[in-house]
Amino acid sequence: MPTFTALTTLPGKDAAEALGEAVEALTPEPSGVGVFEIEDDSGLWEVACYFTEAPDEAGLALLATIHDAKPFVVSELPETDWVAKVRRELSPVEAGRFYVYGSHDAHTVPRDCEPLLIEAAMAFGTGHHGTTLGCLRALDRLDKAGIIGKNVADIGCGTAVLAMAAARIWPNPVLASDIDAVAVDVAKANVTANGLEGRVICVEAEGFDAPALRDAAPYDLIFANILKGPLIDLAPDMAANLAAGGHAILSGILTGQADEVVAVYAQNGINLDHREDIGEWTTLTMVKSG
Repeated sequence: MPTFTALTTLPGKDAAEALGEAVEALTPEPSGVGVFEIEDDSGLWEVACYFTEAPDEAGLALLATIHDAKPFVVSELPETDWVAKVRRELSPVEAGRFYVYGSHDAHTVPRDCEPLLIEAAMAFGTGHHGTTLGCLRALDRLDKAGIIGKNVADIGCGTAVLAMAAARIWPNPVLASDIDAVAVDVAKANVTANGLEGRVICVEAEGFDAPALRDAAPYDLIFANILKGPLIDLAPDMAANLAAGGHAILSGILTGQADEVVAVYAQNGINLDHREDIGEWTTLTMVKSG
């Protein structure tokens, strides 16, 4: 079955979401619509639409004009077994003591590592991306420094790979949350696949807005591998939920954005302890004064 994409950009979250909703009323209907902030400080948002039959290009053009967006770029994608493709192209990742792999690479797992199984179909958060890799390295570095996380949360957990990594090396259960219900289901599946039921508790929440998260605070380690904008918005809540002397591992930050994130967190009493740049991405290890 052919797949068609239609992509455009425009400034502002509200305008992009309005356009995304308008596209859903077209005939044929899109099979999915995504609205994403473009993380290059341009202020632009992308509206991405997916169709299983050729879309109404005239209708798309009209909607783009009405919503002051750039013209949609429509493309037909070749039929591809994406899971098989990812399996071929994603090799296992070593990040300190952690070894992130798919089941097709189970035979490569070293004996002296902490294994984390993430299937190719759930590729975001496998460790191949510089943000996840940086967070795993930061966790390994804290542990080697003698820090033991007794109360840990992973905010915006995605696949829950970071929460599972902490649960592998430290004794207490870890809370993992995501704003997206599908991500929470993926996280739960990964927790089960790694034999960590009861060790990683997954909840749906925006930031710390869930009873389980609020009741467990304050934390001595909080992961937040999201994006610059949400990280900045989260800074006051991070300060309120992080224990004095506790650490925050922050990523999803382009290297050119890191100084701004550091400055905002410093204003909230959380200061830079370590920075690692991997390609175009930065991971920040922060510590709350106390």
